[in-house]
Amino acid sequence: MSDTLASETHCVKAMAAKDFSSGAHPIWCPGCGDYGVLSALERALAAHGRPPHEVVLVSGIGCSSRLPAYTSCYGFHGVHGRALAVATGLKLTRPELEVITIGGDGDGYSIGGNHFIHACRRNVDMLYLVMDNRVYGMTKGQPSPTTEPDWDSDIAPGGIGLRPFNPLALAIAAGANFVARGFAGDPQGLADLIIEGIGWPGFSFLEVLSPCVTFRPEQREWKHMVRPAIMTAATDRATATAQVLAEDGFNLGVLYRGERAPVATPASTKITLADIERQFAIGV
Repeated sequence: MSDTLASETHCVKAMAAKDFSSGAHPIWCPGCGDYGVLSALERALAAHGRPPHEVVLVSGIGCSSRLPAYTSCYGFHGVHGRALAVATGLKLTRPELEVITIGGDGDGYSIGGNHFIHACRRNVDMLYLVMDNRVYGMTKGQPSPTTEPDWDSDIAPGGIGLRPFNPLALAIAAGANFVARGFAGDPQGLADLIIEGIGWPGFSFLEVLSPCVTFRPEQREWKHMVRPAIMTAATDRATATAQVLAEDGFNLGVLYRGERAPVATPASTKITLADIERQFAIGV
């Protein structure tokens, strides 16, 4: 090894979780599971080793989508349900960046459901992290696509009576290359899943059980219900789908690893402000 290379290698700074904190104080409700997700993400990014300026967090609307503001990474706060569309465009134009999409069950599976399906199908190399609390928390407790059919609330007395959405089964069937489930109450275990999801080629989907103790205080019991998945991660799409459909939604870990090649991204090119202005120039 040359002296120059040795010197450069020696100067690489090990990342710590605090390096990824913006210093802004989160305004989530006390006890919200999203605090655990933020902690896990900071740990995972530190272990991953990419500096904050090489990481972009794209979010939509909702409690979970506040998360990018609490990190020192680049962030893009999109409109309702469109985070994956923004993140896909960003990754295709700037493939050298680490792109992570942040969302919740309301934003991601309702108005954003179509983008979710096609993001899985396209298999662009990025991570989608969804905090699922089975309720719309920011807009005061409406049932979400993953809410149980008999959950009683002021907005939906007696429950909505609709079969809940199964995001993991849909992700596997639609073509996601990596599918896993974590728990906000286990930040280190969740950090390990985030690291694996970032490292796996193609579109990685990570569902996070993140309790909403304000509108769904019964979810405090999730800490007694979650368990490591007893089945090994399937590599066959049909087997993985059947396993996910048969379990109760509290198995944690990697549930599917695929081998599809991710969509090829073009080499990054530098675009200047003058280049953009020329595209919008009006001929005289």
